Amino acid sequence: MSVVATVLTLLVALLHLYFLVLEMFLWTRPLGLKTFRNTREKAEATRVLAANQGLYNGFLAVGLLYGIATGASEFVLFFLACVLVAGVYGAMTVNRQIFFVQGLPALLAIAAWQIV
Repeated sequence: MSVVATVLTLLVALLHLYFLVLEMFLWTRPLGLKTFRNTREKAEATRVLAANQGLYNGFLAVGLLYGIATGASEFVLFFLACVLVAGVYGAMTVNRQIFFVQGLPALLAIAAWQIV
């Protein structure tokens, strides 16, 4: 396991833990509203959907951390691929910036794992 691949994967995992917190706990608070450019009304109406999405981001983070902890590179690569697909889909359907925040770090981590 290379240090660069591990650090990039940890970064992706930490980002997804942050997304979990934003979507599950801060969705209707000022930081969540600002981050996702929501009105309070829209945030209240979509609160449950956002919490569900946050939970899935948590699963991605835990999968990445488990893969790192056990040295299971195939596990790490699977979860990084899931993150990459989610980033591409989000960029295509919501906002292109999602690719740079979510997809690109996953892509860089995947590349680093391939160099190992």
